[in-house]
Amino acid sequence: MAYDKFTIIRSSAVPLPIENVDTDQIIPARFLKATKREGFGDNLFRDWRYNADDTPKEDFVLNNPIYNGQILVGGKNFGSGSSREHAAWAIYDYGFRCVISSFFADIFKNNSMNIGILPVTVSEGFLHKIFSAIEKDPQAQIEVDLPSQLVTIISTNEKESFDINGYKKDNLINGFDDIDFLRNIGDEIKQFETKTTC
Repeated sequence: MAYDKFTIIRSSAVPLPIENVDTDQIIPARFLKATKREGFGDNLFRDWRYNADDTPKEDFVLNNPIYNGQILVGGKNFGSGSSREHAAWAIYDYGFRCVISSFFADIFKNNSMNIGILPVTVSEGFLHKIFSAIEKDPQAQIEVDLPSQLVTIISTNEKESFDINGYKKDNLINGFDDIDFLRNIGDEIKQFETKTTC
């Protein structure tokens, strides 16, 4: 399944300065029954977002209208716990295209890139600067430039580079998942098969 191409995003961001956010907190296990990648955004951070009677918790950031945007900024060790793909699905379905943290669990990081979410790892110092910028102005703009591999806090023009696997980078820029990538090089695969069978 192809996704929207990711090149440069400039957006306000939603701050979630909590460390060790695991996949069960991102999408509780009771919501994993569906197999289509749709509707999971409604239950993103379900137990943090809603009371037992399904009323919104006013003090949770996703219920605060002053915060919005395509970027989620999380604390250290984001996406730990079980390997469920549904955690990435929920984040994407809610509308986030990028998650910024100082450390990601490897499986969550890969699951995210496989469906069009860019996980950006920055230093703890730079992460603190992002949180501070959002605290000063909830609509502070953050620019994530995938081709240049740079994150910029627009209000201060502070920048930091980030690393990404080259294959995953190309797929995100082209809007490909792994299957799309293979389809795109179908002719090359056929040529290789021809050479090796002759």
